Amino acid sequence: MALTLISKAFAQDQPIPDKYTRKGDNLLPPLAWSGAPDETRSFALVVEDPDAPSGTFRHCGIANIPAQWTALRESADTAPERAPRFYKNDFGNARYDGPQPPPGDRPHHYIFRLAALDVPKLSMPDAAGINAMWAEAKKHTLAEASVTGTYAW
Repeated sequence: MALTLISKAFAQDQPIPDKYTRKGDNLLPPLAWSGAPDETRSFALVVEDPDAPSGTFRHCGIANIPAQWTALRESADTAPERAPRFYKNDFGNARYDGPQPPPGDRPHHYIFRLAALDVPKLSMPDAAGINAMWAEAKKHTLAEASVTGTYAW
């Protein structure tokens, strides 16, 4: 079985509700996955907008998601003792920041990418941003899945 990723908030290639954008409540949409390889020791997630005027813009980066997890709840409300680690996004925040394309721009695509990793934890410096985290995650990726939503305002 291949790794799959879905969101109950939006279907593949469909609009992301305002609630999950910077225009709305700025909540991470709920995500669920299945089909991870048996060798998976953790997961990493990145949310990116390849349609941004200046090139790919990363809205969220999370690593050290425990291997036994099969979902992230809305807003990534997680147990503190095993909480995943957020990395600085391109807004400069270590959290999820939802879609915010330029007003009047065509709909942008927001790709939620989940990687199953062969290590239990990525050891990255506190100052590391999403780009460094994702580059390190790619070195340990066993499988990857994605779901894409769109947004315009």
